[in-house]
Amino acid sequence: MADNFNFELVSPERLLISEKVSEVVIPASEGEMTVMAHHAPTMTTIKPGVVSVKFASGKAAKYVVFGGFADVTPNGCTLLAESAVPVDELSRDTLNKRIEVAKTELESAEHHEHRTALEQFLAELTHLNNVVARG
Repeated sequence: MADNFNFELVSPERLLISEKVSEVVIPASEGEMTVMAHHAPTMTTIKPGVVSVKFASGKAAKYVVFGGFADVTPNGCTLLAESAVPVDELSRDTLNKRIEVAKTELESAEHHEHRTALEQFLAELTHLNNVVARG
């Protein structure tokens, strides 16, 4: 049986999780990252995606995050999300509105760096939309 560790998922709106878990999969900017107890200390940015959590109780849950940072230590993981909701609370309309806002911002972006960042964000949102659609 895997060791458990402390996991917190925090958004500006609320604390979503503060519990013992056995495993968390986070959408790190360099790719999906599985965090387990005794993980090497790491800090990473988070891209829009799904966080999968396996609780110490054996239950599992998924949350959609829209960017942020994760701080991983051997004893725990804290994910500070720009925005986060349980997957079942995310409406397709909300996600489509975020995509439309990103497209509008991209059309008016003047600097190359800003355009590149918006193009990446839009690609991540579109991928997330496809993932959520599949359930």
